[in-house]
Amino acid sequence: MRRLLVLASAIVFTDTIFYAAIVPLLPTYAADFDLSKTGAGILAAAYPAGTFLAALPGGWLAARIGVRRTVVVGLSTLIVASLAFAFAPNIAVLDLARFVQGLGGAASWAGAIGWLIGAAPRERRGELIGSAMAAAIVGALGGPVLGGLAATVGPEVVFSGVAAVAAGLLVWAARTPEPAAGPRSSLRMVRAALRDPRVATAMWLVGLVGLMFGTLDVLAPLRLDALGAGAATIAATFLVAAGLEAAQTPFTGRLSDRHGRLLPVLAGLAAGGAGMALLPWPATTWLLIGVVIVAAPCVGTLWSPSMAMLSDGAEARGVDQGYAVALSNLAWSSGQTAGAAAGARLGEAYGDGLPYLVLAGMCAATLVAVLRPGYAAARSAYG
Repeated sequence: MRRLLVLASAIVFTDTIFYAAIVPLLPTYAADFDLSKTGAGILAAAYPAGTFLAALPGGWLAARIGVRRTVVVGLSTLIVASLAFAFAPNIAVLDLARFVQGLGGAASWAGAIGWLIGAAPRERRGELIGSAMAAAIVGALGGPVLGGLAATVGPEVVFSGVAAVAAGLLVWAARTPEPAAGPRSSLRMVRAALRDPRVATAMWLVGLVGLMFGTLDVLAPLRLDALGAGAATIAATFLVAAGLEAAQTPFTGRLSDRHGRLLPVLAGLAAGGAGMALLPWPATTWLLIGVVIVAAPCVGTLWSPSMAMLSDGAEARGVDQGYAVALSNLAWSSGQTAGAAAGARLGEAYGDGLPYLVLAGMCAATLVAVLRPGYAAARSAYG
């Protein structure tokens, strides 16, 4: 179990570190290619858009050809995308490389996390998901550092290195024994699972997290740049924020295993909404840095219990865990794409305050909805 956890964690770490490297590079690319705030949002949104398109096909692959082969497909795609990003001559190639990376990420996550969840004891599911998500968050933590390094020494060297690491993981995964395949899930069963309150609620929560991080990852770096922060300062800000987020994710996973999925969900909605409400107001670099460092781990509180809730609902409906991860990818990528693209567009047209306050309102509305007396019966299923 430990070896599989390390492998799955290494895969999602590598995928995420490449994904998050864009954060400190956005101002550079905006200047180099004369991008508007909307153009920068499109570049940031290209990855989750690819994940959205490939989410269900990634789950289908995991269910049909096995989790190991699905991981190999995902890592092969990551290698191609990394090299294209390293040597991209224009914004069109950069956008396409990010999109292709998202396609591969959907397969890598469906294979790696589906592999891990399928082998995990149910009583440790939240903890193991939290541990793998912590590795992904550490990737998000290291991504800005990687991006800052690429800004210093050049993307060719840095992103070619990402491709080399992905190649090593591909060999490792190909040589790792795969569990025996269980009963195959049909798309009809997946559609039926969407009516399970745990699955529907968890998908909304994961999508909401995507919305918040998609908006934050575009607007905060651009705002910090406008206030005079350099790429190194932006990278350090997201490094610290992701470090705090990674530290608390396994804890919230264990909490959801022992006390039910709902308690950390309620805490995450309250804290995440408060963080979004605070983000529009700082007018100095250091104050905004402080709010970003607090807001990001508050939002991240929702990751472990939401994904574990979705996994529980899928299991109850007899749905393969590869599909459960695919549904999570579908929800996250929808939110992340909308947050990056629409959040940037709203920020450009009306100021950053509007998208942040809309997200705070969505957190509050979700919190109220889950606490309504009419949800009492459904809430018993979340425990």
